[in-house]
Amino acid sequence: MNRRQLLLGATMLASAPSRAFAQASTLSKAVRTAENMEPVVPRPEQDAAALRKLAELQTRAGRKPNIVWLLIDDMGWGDPGCYGGGAAIGAATPNIDRMAQEGLKLTSAYSQPTCTPTRSAILTGRLPVRTGLTRPILAGDKITRNPWADEVSLPRLLSGAGYTTVLSGKWHVGESVGMRPHDVGFDEYYGYYPAQKELSQSVDKRRYPDLVLNPERLAQLHETGASEALVHGFKGGATTDVQQVKSIEDIAEADRLLKEFTIKKIAELATAGKPFFLEHAFMKVHADNFASKEFEGKSGSKYPYKDAVVEVDAYIGEIVKALDDAKLLDNTLIFITSDNGPQMDSWPDSGYSPFKGAKTTPWEAGVRVPAIAYWKGVIKPGRQSDELFDLMDLFNTSLTLAGIGIDKLPGDRYYDGIDQTSFLLMDDGRSKREKVYIWAQADLMAMRMYEYKIHVKIVEAKAQWLWTDMSTITDVGLAPWLFNLYIDPKEEYPVGHRQNAWLASMAAEMKAHAATFKKYPPKNIGLAQ
Repeated sequence: MNRRQLLLGATMLASAPSRAFAQASTLSKAVRTAENMEPVVPRPEQDAAALRKLAELQTRAGRKPNIVWLLIDDMGWGDPGCYGGGAAIGAATPNIDRMAQEGLKLTSAYSQPTCTPTRSAILTGRLPVRTGLTRPILAGDKITRNPWADEVSLPRLLSGAGYTTVLSGKWHVGESVGMRPHDVGFDEYYGYYPAQKELSQSVDKRRYPDLVLNPERLAQLHETGASEALVHGFKGGATTDVQQVKSIEDIAEADRLLKEFTIKKIAELATAGKPFFLEHAFMKVHADNFASKEFEGKSGSKYPYKDAVVEVDAYIGEIVKALDDAKLLDNTLIFITSDNGPQMDSWPDSGYSPFKGAKTTPWEAGVRVPAIAYWKGVIKPGRQSDELFDLMDLFNTSLTLAGIGIDKLPGDRYYDGIDQTSFLLMDDGRSKREKVYIWAQADLMAMRMYEYKIHVKIVEAKAQWLWTDMSTITDVGLAPWLFNLYIDPKEEYPVGHRQNAWLASMAAEMKAHAATFKKYPPKNIGLAQ
């Protein structure tokens, strides 16, 4: 797909001129504060109170707050106990549940449909279609340009503001020089470039016999140059392979090694006298899952995926304890989430969501994820909100926590994230996000606004569970499909114009969004479908 085709796909709904940057419909309450920034619902008093609260916290702590993200791979909205899963579906999650009870549980938080798009979006505050990182980068992909070369990443900005920045775990957003974590802003990286499946496929002869037992094919896979190692890299310094992945056991123990590194790093950071940004990105629970020796059979179900859920939950407990032991909890925002919904193609080694669809789709199960914000003594315990939060908002929120103004962002590109600091920190905080736009690679698929969800394209599975490996993207036809998620959370029956007054208004909002790509065109880095 060339750049012209990508741009046409992005703007297919944008028949209106650039004045669509103004308020698109009477349904909207959002205000655009700058032409290149996503409109926000104004909450000036809430924002002012949050800034005062932050200033008081910084005076008391003597430094800016730490930021810790705990990013799980492919966990479904319904997997944790606090979201209705847990022990009831064969994998108790006491540590995640406790964090929800002692913090803010978000029930309408949204990711991108797959991992690379989400992982890039949270570090850039920009939709993947804008950066070109529209799908996972796989072995054999030939990137035509480095998407990070002209992006201003969150770790780079935080480093400039005096933060130490560390990524531990899965990356999957490029592994060539210039695209590695320690090339794009992180001070230190310790982890694996690809996903678990990309590692297990070269050693699991039961699942991939035509590869593992075929020396010629296996050699061809190795010739792609894809990393098969635990990597340790430093900004401006050495990059070394700590351990080659040679067996299923190496994959099974990967998260344990990452957890041990993170806990050790927390102890170091606590004595360094600087604020830090730590992203711990789990390898699990992305298929294929292999239980660590300590956790094999420890879930109620005894299945590999469920054992992995129990393992991840235990490590979250250990990481939070390490922060507590280092006396950092009262000056640290912890955010726990998943990069997308469950991968149902690997059923039964897969997660659970009560919603329709799965990873890779714009249906709720694909993009609606568990999300918990915790900050001891700052975020009121027991809060719950169904107001909208997009994981891209972590970018803008982190900038505010670090005291970085939007004047530090280039004005020649569009930012889709929203500063949600006051939503997270204030006891009665309200979201400033009005809409979530859902893309599948270069296709604008759907939008959620309030409790409504409108689809202009849909993903249809052609076989049970196979939402990735055997599905199609289809135009909806005569009119967009409009659902009321409060009465139909499974998106089973559109209300359309029969029972809803806002079909035209929501379509106008999607047109206004698509119109932003006229002035701020998307990048094409060679990741065609």
